[in-house]
Amino acid sequence: MENEIVKSSRDGHVATVTLNNPPANLLTFELLSELEKVLDLLAGDDEVKAVVITGSGSLFVAGADVKVIASISSSEEGESLAKRGQAVFDKLEQMQKPVIAAIMGFCLGGGLELAMACHIRIGGERVRLGQPEINLGIIPGFGGTQRLPRLTGQAKAIELILTGDMINAEEAKRLGLLNKVVPEGAVLKEAQGLAKKIAAKGKKAVEASLMAIQYGMEHPLPSGLTLEAELFGKICETEDKKEGVKAFLEKRQAKFQGR
Repeated sequence: MENEIVKSSRDGHVATVTLNNPPANLLTFELLSELEKVLDLLAGDDEVKAVVITGSGSLFVAGADVKVIASISSSEEGESLAKRGQAVFDKLEQMQKPVIAAIMGFCLGGGLELAMACHIRIGGERVRLGQPEINLGIIPGFGGTQRLPRLTGQAKAIELILTGDMINAEEAKRLGLLNKVVPEGAVLKEAQGLAKKIAAKGKKAVEASLMAIQYGMEHPLPSGLTLEAELFGKICETEDKKEGVKAFLEKRQAKFQGR
């Protein structure tokens, strides 16, 4: 699947989605629409078990299109734009297939909001992340005020959003914005390798894990525990569970079939 601004390819059970809107890979309306189409296709493709999202060139995404923001003259237009971006990123976050962001160069504004909607984030050593919207007299609108404090804690999120400061890769890792930091030239390979590792696990167990974690982040602990128990029970009836346990007892690599 491929067009000019969002490219998608598959290697085995791993799909790689590349945002290709040079020079800064800005999140235009067109790019958001094309990204949503690709996510829908990947969500329905049983051969795809994990997804990697990256940017073309030497950066991830430098942010939203400031020209579009400059053209907004009413609260209705602004709210519509924010809800559009939020809808696409919510769809990304709720995918029952793990999505890994491979981040190089700048990851700012809407770019960081996109990365935070991914389940795992791998960054290059020279990456710079931030929510600089305050410098334009606006606030993050694609989920930044909600996902950033969930990842870094409230106090640090307030600092980053109110100052607009950028942080480097090591600080981002310390704060929980990045899972791993690797040399700049190894980011995509590292992300794809991790995606392949996860894709080799039992599909139903991966889906159930994501569902339980996502639900638990938004609901009280007792509700999350109830869902976890229900999902655990369902998984115990799968062929993959039988294969996984049998392989462990036989001291061999499990061959999961997604059933």
